[in-house]
Amino acid sequence: MGVCENPVLSVLLSLLLLPLGLLVLAAPQRLICDRRVVERYILEAKEAENVTMASVEDCGPIENITVPDTKVNFYIWKRMEVGQQAVEVWQGLVLLSDAILRSQALLINSSQPLETLKLHVDKAVSGLRSLTSLLRALGAQKEAILPPDGPSPAPRRTFTVDNFCKLFRIYSNFLRGKLKLYTGEACRLGDR
Repeated sequence: MGVCENPVLSVLLSLLLLPLGLLVLAAPQRLICDRRVVERYILEAKEAENVTMASVEDCGPIENITVPDTKVNFYIWKRMEVGQQAVEVWQGLVLLSDAILRSQALLINSSQPLETLKLHVDKAVSGLRSLTSLLRALGAQKEAILPPDGPSPAPRRTFTVDNFCKLFRIYSNFLRGKLKLYTGEACRLGDR
């Protein structure tokens, strides 16, 4: 019996490779439905937010970077279909990934990169890659692709941030808010 045929080994292998940001082809589709997986990424994001907030140096200025609005109107969110939630989360994840990658490039090109900040940016890049892979397995990307004759979604709200403190606050809030709400609902519906 191969690794892919044994579900226990497949889950263990997936959990070992997730911190590396690797796409795990043999990953169970429902791995993201394990609350501990999402909570781990939330914890990393919150840690990065706390570290940057605690140090004026780590909160350094960056060029204006566009990020998704993380506010959730729960009344509207609960009435959205899971496909609409998937669109909002997928678009937000793409925008947030672009923002973190841009900040990583700025750090690389900086004359005095701060090692602690670089470490948290690198972890965020890896975490966002893993989350993207897990959301693909959940089908979020498919739901985010609209049919040509379907209604276009409302334009997503965005704003710009100009320092790492704000960037990591948005990253943490996005994972704790929209991503966690969407995965909870999508997993609940998938279990029916």
